[in-house]
Amino acid sequence: MKLEIAVLSGDGIGPEVTAQAVKALEAIAHSFDHTFTFKDALVGAIAIDKTGNPLPEETLQLCADTDAVLFGAIGDPKYDNDPSAPVRPEQGLLRLRKELGLYANIRPVKAYDTLLEKSPLKRNIIEGTDISIYRELTGGIYFGKKQLNEAGTVASDLCEYSKEEIERITRLAFKAAQKRRNKLTLVDKANVLESSRLWRKVVTEISKEYPDVDLDFLFVDNAAMQMILNPSQFDVILTENMFGDIISDEASVIGGSIGLLASASVGDTCCMFEPIHGSYPQATGKGIANPIAAILSAAMLLEHFDLLEESQAIKNAVEKALELNLTTPDLNSINPLTTEKVGDFIYDYILNPEDSNINFENIHVGQSTII
Repeated sequence: MKLEIAVLSGDGIGPEVTAQAVKALEAIAHSFDHTFTFKDALVGAIAIDKTGNPLPEETLQLCADTDAVLFGAIGDPKYDNDPSAPVRPEQGLLRLRKELGLYANIRPVKAYDTLLEKSPLKRNIIEGTDISIYRELTGGIYFGKKQLNEAGTVASDLCEYSKEEIERITRLAFKAAQKRRNKLTLVDKANVLESSRLWRKVVTEISKEYPDVDLDFLFVDNAAMQMILNPSQFDVILTENMFGDIISDEASVIGGSIGLLASASVGDTCCMFEPIHGSYPQATGKGIANPIAAILSAAMLLEHFDLLEESQAIKNAVEKALELNLTTPDLNSINPLTTEKVGDFIYDYILNPEDSNINFENIHVGQSTII
């Protein structure tokens, strides 16, 4: 297969982790005889600094013209710490999602057996957790009308959803549940919000098309509590934009590091893949950022194009790295690898998986190559 991939590395640690995702895709291309072409473009704070625009028109056009977007991270303290800044990195990401029609954000959350002790939650609570969160991405309060009175003392943000916006992501979530464990949980606040009552009505109606999937409902406050008390009860979670933002970040602590969580943002014609962590400016250039979330985002990219064996090859390499504790300081404080060396190991494993039982115990950590 031939794929053209736009690479928007962004800010902070974005370029460091995205480079490792590209490296994994290059290994896949070599192993499975594909051709992947990578084209770089600016987004976020670095784009503001160079062009005055967090999403330059040439970047947007490149994303529209390529098969997929591999995204790093955006954000810089000089903007994060100045809420009055008229132009902000986040504006670029929000516009990118809207312009490309990326209405569904998919975030897998998995408790890896080898990392159960790394989680702040107890082993018996998180063991077996395997969740897929479907978050609506282009509607709701983030995109609704925003108002501030002349005195600057009263502000409002409109949360608005249409039936059509709810329907399109709901069907994706039900189809995903059919391929998993046939359970879907709608997270809303239907006891208070009119928009949530519309969500519940539309999802209930569509559920009749998927009789093999069990549908249940949780108010978002209860769902947040259940995510900590009993996360393994969930299979597919479906929710609106702001609730999904909060719930998925809460779920990130289950695995022991936010550096493990990948995501896909998809629409009818475009798709983007990114780690859910931020730009982590304090770690920029230090080689301590965990690249696994970015690498798993590359695996989701392959899966989107039905390259399932290729996607699994990346996942297998990640699991081997975790099994051997060949990870960055967030998961291995005693003898960590750098961001680049973790990427090197995963690259090597994709190319040489047959050597795993013979040589991996003899890996030279300084080089992260098979000897």
